[in-house]
Amino acid sequence: MTTPQTIIILILLVTIGMFLWGRWRHDMIALAALLACVVTGVIDPAVAFNGFGHPAVITVACVLVLSAGLQRSGAVDVLARHAMPKNAGLMVSMAALVGIGALLSGFMNNVGALALLMPVALQVANRLEVPPGQVLMPLAFGTILGGMTTLIGTPPNLIVSGFRAQQGTTGFAMFDFTPVGFAVALTGCIFVVLAWRLVPARKQAGTEGFETGAYLTEARVTEKSKIVDMRLYDIEKEFDDSGAQIVGLIRNNVKINAPSGGRVIRVGDILVLEAEVDSLGAVLSTLGLELEESKTVEKSAKSELADSDQTKPEQENNNDKGPSEPHAPGSKPPENKTQDSKLQDSKPQNSEDIVLMELVVRPESNLQGRSATNIMLRSRYSLNLLAVSRDGNRSKSRLRNFRMQAGDLLLLQGTSESVLEFASDYGCVPLAKRELKIPDKKQAALAGIIMFFAVAGAAFGLLPAAISFALGVLASMVFKTVPPRSVYNTIDWPVIVLLAALIPVAGAMEATGTAALIASLLMEYVAQGNAIVALGMVLVITMFLSDLMNNAATAAVMCPIAIGAAMTLGVNADSFLMAVAIGASCAFLTPIGHQNNTLILGPGGFKFSDYWRLGLPLEILVVLVALPLLTVFWPL
Repeated sequence: MTTPQTIIILILLVTIGMFLWGRWRHDMIALAALLACVVTGVIDPAVAFNGFGHPAVITVACVLVLSAGLQRSGAVDVLARHAMPKNAGLMVSMAALVGIGALLSGFMNNVGALALLMPVALQVANRLEVPPGQVLMPLAFGTILGGMTTLIGTPPNLIVSGFRAQQGTTGFAMFDFTPVGFAVALTGCIFVVLAWRLVPARKQAGTEGFETGAYLTEARVTEKSKIVDMRLYDIEKEFDDSGAQIVGLIRNNVKINAPSGGRVIRVGDILVLEAEVDSLGAVLSTLGLELEESKTVEKSAKSELADSDQTKPEQENNNDKGPSEPHAPGSKPPENKTQDSKLQDSKPQNSEDIVLMELVVRPESNLQGRSATNIMLRSRYSLNLLAVSRDGNRSKSRLRNFRMQAGDLLLLQGTSESVLEFASDYGCVPLAKRELKIPDKKQAALAGIIMFFAVAGAAFGLLPAAISFALGVLASMVFKTVPPRSVYNTIDWPVIVLLAALIPVAGAMEATGTAALIASLLMEYVAQGNAIVALGMVLVITMFLSDLMNNAATAAVMCPIAIGAAMTLGVNADSFLMAVAIGASCAFLTPIGHQNNTLILGPGGFKFSDYWRLGLPLEILVVLVALPLLTVFWPL
């Protein structure tokens, strides 16, 4: 083993370990791995950032923009509205939902496809009185499966195609993935529809609305409250039937977790309640409390401005979104305003337009690690954060200082337009029952036509994929199916940085002979020269890694090893690359393996260990279906 091989193996092991640890963002880890390779001399500094110009990276960015055009124009809403059966039973409704999700995922970002269909899934669950999770998990798995059917369906396919092109041949064509991918996706979708009962039921059927567990809510004791001078254990007896409980007490800005039952309540105290959203109103009425976060906006806006110095850089960097100051719904925000004018405009909305809406934080949301105070939720959007829910974990901080994470459920109060604007700006999915918006037919048609020609240009070899989709993006900007100032906001930049950083690292693995070395060891000691066993091993290892780390990173790591394995055995490398593509798109065992799994974590009320019950038999089925098909369509 040479020195460069030793260095690249050590960097690779540390990188995978950091991915599995999950302490740092994937793009940060990938960039660190790239820089480590440069500093140690494994990668020439002159080519370190060539990955940012790689066709696969450009294509991923362009597909995200075109997907946003389909979403914004309402083209997908039209499909969902007309394709979903209105009064069908559970199996038919779920089959239609999963089928639509898989179809959309073949041609647009699968996270976006899931986000669009989640409210529809919740309406189906509510109408048919089944737990939301038993509809959401099959839908999430269906959207993941659908991505493997085309070149643009998921980033791993583009990465695999890029590695094939580096071998001196052309990359895979648009529908080269379809023969195997479609068969696997179809079989998998049928399975998840039939086996939905394997999903743990985290909500009792027959309840109204959407419930996923208790919210943590802060309520202030006023002079009119019935519980002044009462002891805590006497207070809790008042709402035993509601299932609510007092989990904390805030007095003089000091929070007491699990306060003693003998503590006497005073005027001005803030109770931290754990309660279902539907029983919250009854609890507040019984005790005579006021929601702390519903109080006067002007009072808290000053403290938000004083405490949010760290948000200034964010405001400066968000010029392309337009001014962040609050403004009346439907009006154009002013260009330049001072903080004093922010306070003047930050006032309660007309009570007739006030709604309560639940949102889930998406995996790529820039809300992660931030609080309502950090983002100036009230002064910028005139919204109140009333409650949060996170998989049974309780916050030790004030509600306004609660640090949000992917999968959290937020209960917001404000105008519906303000809530939806906030959801759009910060990457959240509204879950409240609502009618699908009426799309702009002209823009929807344009978005569909642009996507069609972009796909056709790449599919028929008229243009390289990156060029064809870049032309589609330009057309989207010209015809404003995606507003030009919003184009860069539609791109998932952490994924782009991840891909651009790992492509040179993967190239270094191949250039130093490290990939061939790892492959030869695996072939000698595990597969023992059997090509079928080796192919199955590459598929299973890729699936295993994809369950634990980002699927794009998994593909970038496994492609050089797959190519090396094929060369060692003297067989067709295409079948091994296709195995990587299939395996990287099959992350069904954990909520962290794929963004879609994370997205349903909160709304489904799931625990980390809930995914394998449906995911494990699905992954076994994928291996049984994919392995023989790979040898048929991509002979060894």
